[in-house]
Amino acid sequence: MIPDALITVFAALLGLLIGSFSNVLIWRLPRHESINFPPSHCPHCNHQLAPLDLVPVLSWVALRGKCRYCGAPISPRYPIIELITGIGYALLSVAFPASVIGWSLLGLCLLFTFLLVSSVIDTETYTIPDELTLPGAVIGLIFGVVNARSGGAAAAGLPVFEAALRGMLLGAGLLIVIDLFGSWVLRRFRERSYPEFPLGFQQIGVSLLAGAWLGVWWGVAAGVLSAVLNMALRRVLRVPEWLTLGGTLLSLAVAGSGSGIGPGLILMVQGSVAAAGGMALLCGVYWWLRPGEEDEDEQYDPSAMGFGDVKLAALIGAFLGWEKLLVAVVVAVFAGALLGVLQLLVWKENRLKFGPYLAIGAVVALLFGPRLIELYRSTFGL
Repeated sequence: MIPDALITVFAALLGLLIGSFSNVLIWRLPRHESINFPPSHCPHCNHQLAPLDLVPVLSWVALRGKCRYCGAPISPRYPIIELITGIGYALLSVAFPASVIGWSLLGLCLLFTFLLVSSVIDTETYTIPDELTLPGAVIGLIFGVVNARSGGAAAAGLPVFEAALRGMLLGAGLLIVIDLFGSWVLRRFRERSYPEFPLGFQQIGVSLLAGAWLGVWWGVAAGVLSAVLNMALRRVLRVPEWLTLGGTLLSLAVAGSGSGIGPGLILMVQGSVAAAGGMALLCGVYWWLRPGEEDEDEQYDPSAMGFGDVKLAALIGAFLGWEKLLVAVVVAVFAGALLGVLQLLVWKENRLKFGPYLAIGAVVALLFGPRLIELYRSTFGL
């Protein structure tokens, strides 16, 4: 077996290489460019870069931060991303030795890259590409299978497939529920002016209500049925939010009153949130793959939460499970409040969206989640 110290060296070198590729993703994905073609080139003179120009960190240092061919400055972000990835991979290999968790270490390294790339893109463009989050969530599910085959991964608290699927659905569901009710409040409880066709937030609301009574998959099926009716009628069949959102609140209130109606408050909350998350991910996949270009003049209702954050939460839940996902969200809220105040003091505006805070929360949850969860349980006697 390869010693863990040697694996740490390999992880650091791999991180430097992946960090170099991460820079490609950060530059090209927001511009909707292929990550395969053309080969790496200077964005100023378009000259193709030679292999000696692409050595992580060292090339930037040797070239003194300037293009070899045109002399244009090269952003220091490139070596910074490479160094962060290399150091991050090395630290992960120390915190989660490959001798203990096996190939699951690769999954954690991929999670780190997804979080870093998403955060940088979100900081620069206020968007998180679907090309990262949706395939990333699927990769998280795949590593759930890998984790199940490693006793060490389970002991380290990494989710098996069932827990990864649950974490993905609840991750997306938690943030989309915040968005649904927050947006409803922003509209002063008025109905949406621009409902999506054939599926969108109205169908997510249907799944939210149906999931509370029927469970996750029947809740998702109800949302899909609503979309099918839209397509059959060739128009939006409005489902009022006073029925879906208001009905969900009323349902949970009845369940929590001790009336004995329904499957119970905890099961209703879980089914409702997970069903909404499942439907939200279906909407995300549809909007990602739908044909045609997005209409720049298309109008939208006020939103309390970016939909990219919803899919990023699904990715985190798939890799970490639902308990650590909750830790990540709580840490993200506190980090957002603290760093947001600092930004207001320095720049007079909050320049970061929720995505980078959610990424910070995910790293904290990965490293310290079990301890924080145990501290919470012991404090409140759970």
